[in-house]
Amino acid sequence: MKKRYMAVIIVLLAIALFGIYYVHDFSHTDSEALKYMNGSENVSVSKVSNGVFLDGPGNDTALIFYPGAKIEYTSYLPLMNDLASKGVDSYIVEMPFNLAFLGTKSADDIIKSSNYSHYVLAGHSLGGYAASSYCTSHDNVDALVLLAGYSNKEIDIPVLSIYGSNDKSLNINTYNDSKVYYKNFTEHIIEGGNHGQFGNYGLQKGDGNATINSTQQQNETANEIIKFINSIF
Repeated sequence: MKKRYMAVIIVLLAIALFGIYYVHDFSHTDSEALKYMNGSENVSVSKVSNGVFLDGPGNDTALIFYPGAKIEYTSYLPLMNDLASKGVDSYIVEMPFNLAFLGTKSADDIIKSSNYSHYVLAGHSLGGYAASSYCTSHDNVDALVLLAGYSNKEIDIPVLSIYGSNDKSLNINTYNDSKVYYKNFTEHIIEGGNHGQFGNYGLQKGDGNATINSTQQQNETANEIIKFINSIF
């Protein structure tokens, strides 16, 4: 019996150690992106209970962003700063253990504690999957933006999907199959972009090499999101 108990303890200890390693093994924000914590010319940045808020000149529409799995949320500061400066205030959610599926309902608190006419939910990679999951069970979001992501359930609200032509992390077959779930779908492919350059966290393992830099990819992404929002509101 003692040997059996010892075996169980060893297994549980191994699981615990692996769990600790897993949640601490994530992609960190680069130094350039962290500069945006101080805001920019017309965007202020403040900490909120579950992330950061980027407040620009707009006051009608807010975008709530779910980061990709195991990616530090501040990696998306440059992209969200670009959006906020162009009139769409943005929230970046800090997910538990950097895993969006553990904070799928994070948009609830933001929407309840703010007062915008329109809310757009967005997410990168598995963050996009978590965002789409939220949209299937809530009616308080007006549109969905997927960055190298997809849904596996029907989405009634307008959807904008953006991915890079050099993305090697996105399962393109599953992505294409998911298009049947969207009733109002807009797609934009960034030529030369890859999976990771929506954020500033370095080259993602298994991703393709981009032929444009992250600033170009993020600027094109922000412009397409603004165009999409202006077309529906």
